[in-house]
Amino acid sequence: MQTRNLADLYDLPPLEWTAVADRLDRGYGQAPGSGGPDRHSSWLSTINPDGSPHVTGVGALWIDAAFWFETGRSTRKARNVERDPRCALSVATQEFDLVVEGTASLVTDPEVVAARAADWAVDWPCRVDESGLALTAEFSAPSAGPPPWHVYRLDVRSATALATTGEGGATRWVF
Repeated sequence: MQTRNLADLYDLPPLEWTAVADRLDRGYGQAPGSGGPDRHSSWLSTINPDGSPHVTGVGALWIDAAFWFETGRSTRKARNVERDPRCALSVATQEFDLVVEGTASLVTDPEVVAARAADWAVDWPCRVDESGLALTAEFSAPSAGPPPWHVYRLDVRSATALATTGEGGATRWVF
């Protein structure tokens, strides 16, 4: 891993990736009042066919050193990822703002889909559908489209964090 201190001009030490990952491992809810700037929002940026960015809110999870999101296969974000898997995701927590860049891929392993369904079901009553490869529920975010919702894994290649508490700091990591 390469680490670049973006706040050395202020004589601040680099942030530690292990502290960022440990905070993400504890989870972050998206309900108002649950922390961060009143709540934790995740924003996914994908690449449109014309090269312009497409940014949308998603219910992302951090598990096994990767971000996970779900969406219908006909949504713009899913079509964009299918055509070009490069994307970025940002999240604001109480301790830091984080942007990760990497590649997203459709998950086709029924065991992994079931595991993520169980993880999401803590806050959202979803379940694996009859195909075993997607999720269903009585509701989801309007931007997810109608069910079924497929699971995507975003493998992180780089990350940038800006500390929002303590003495501050900003660091970029390339994995």
